[in-house]
Amino acid sequence: MNLITPSFGLLFWMLIGFGILFFILAKFAWPVIVKAINDREKKIAEQLSAADKAREEMKNLKSEHEALLVKAKEERDAILAEARKMSEKMYDEAKVKADDEARRIIEDAKQAIHFEKMKAITDIKNEIAQMSIEIAEKVLTEELSDKSKQEELVSKWVKDININ
Repeated sequence: MNLITPSFGLLFWMLIGFGILFFILAKFAWPVIVKAINDREKKIAEQLSAADKAREEMKNLKSEHEALLVKAKEERDAILAEARKMSEKMYDEAKVKADDEARRIIEDAKQAIHFEKMKAITDIKNEIAQMSIEIAEKVLTEELSDKSKQEELVSKWVKDININ
């Protein structure tokens, strides 16, 4: 049953590791990603606003000469195509930059977690060794506190030795 149920220490260190990872991501990765997305969203909204403005101007020019209308439609199409190209280019650049930044931040977080894990394991090993020494010292002190117990222990060890 002990193999299925994790120990409290394991749960504790897993929670600490998850908390550190969550903090690092919340501190460094998410603000950058959210800012990039918001900036992109604002730029697209501005471009859409400009496109809507161009459409309104086109509606006002309908009353003018037919040649002017055709020319204005061509200009509108060129502006929209350029806006789409710019929007796609900006989107691709922002996506690549955000992906690179996210990858870098995740790698930094993985390294930090690895170092913290190694430090925690080393600390635990040192603590276990120290506790083992203290327990052995207490057991030996208790076992050897009485002279009769000392003699009994020595005689038991002598009996256990097999001389061939």
